[in-house]
This record gives sequence, C-alpha cells and structure tokens, in this order.
Amino acid sequence: QVQLVESGGGLVQAGGSLRLSCAASGRAFSSYTMGWFRQAPGKEREFVAAIRWSGGSTYYADSVKGRFTMSRDNAKNTVYLQMNSLKPEDTAVYYCAAGTSLRYDGTLNYDYWGQGTQVTVSS
Repeated sequence: QVQLVESGGGLVQAGGSLRLSCAASGRAFSSYTMGWFRQAPGKEREFVAAIRWSGGSTYYADSVKGRFTMSRDNAKNTVYLQMNSLKPEDTAVYYCAAGTSLRYDGTLNYDYWGQGTQVTVSS
C-alpha cells in the first residue's frame, strides 16, 4: 500500500505563487509515475503534471505549461508542484497520485490518491 499526503494549499492572490508537496509513505518504487490532478466544483478531475520517479521526466497540461514546475526529492519520498503566476481558473482541489502505467495523463492511470489540498486564487 502507498499513502500520499498533500500539503501547501491555501488562498493566494492572482499572480501569486504556491508550492504543493506530496509525501509518499515508505519508499516509492522506481517504476512509479507521480502525478498532480485538480478538480474544480462541477468539473471533472483533470491532469496537471506528472513526473517519472526514475529519470525525472516531467509532463504538463497545456494550461499550466510555463507556470507550474514539478520536481522530486528521492531522499524524502516527496514530489512538489511549484505554481507561479496563478490565475483564478487554477482554483481547485489538487490531488497527488501514484501509478505504474506508462500513460500519465488520465485518472485511470493511477492506483493511489491523496486526500487533496485546496488551492484558491482570488481575482
């Protein structure tokens, strides 16, 4: 079993920054892909970013490219999402996920999910 715990969400003004963290219990398998998804009220959960634990390749949704950066700290079994130039449309609950699929951009590609952390961007 894998337990994921997100932190770092909060309220921020448009144009501001937040850094989300996702701590994984135990040692993550090197074959895992770690992802960030978000879900706004009344909308489906959507892909934000992903990183390969082994190698560190990153992938981003078009809506966040150039603004968000995902990274990992192997020693801490933790991944991060640095969010800059935040917009009101970024407001959502952000979820951390882990999976072993080669695909990375769909919810069905992940086996484990955190509880989510709220990000609210005010205009």
